[in-house]
Amino acid sequence: MSDLHREIKELIIDALGLEDINADDIGDDQTLFGEGLGLDSVDALELGLAIQKKYGIKIDADAKDTRNHFSNVASLAAFVTAKQAA
Repeated sequence: MSDLHREIKELIIDALGLEDINADDIGDDQTLFGEGLGLDSVDALELGLAIQKKYGIKIDADAKDTRNHFSNVASLAAFVTAKQAA
């Protein structure tokens, strides 16, 4: 597991107060919302704010591809990397 993937998993746990799980319990390709980890739209907002604050990037909630970036840890890591490189 890459350092960024682990950081994002720990950010998800900390930002959303998920006390029952640890980073190893979240798969890189596990769906974060619905049937996967079970996050909802409120969690998405909180996670988006936490990512913006931690990584200093801007997330456009209205962009059509934003939902895809939040589908799993791997896609979030790719999104953060791309935004930081821009």
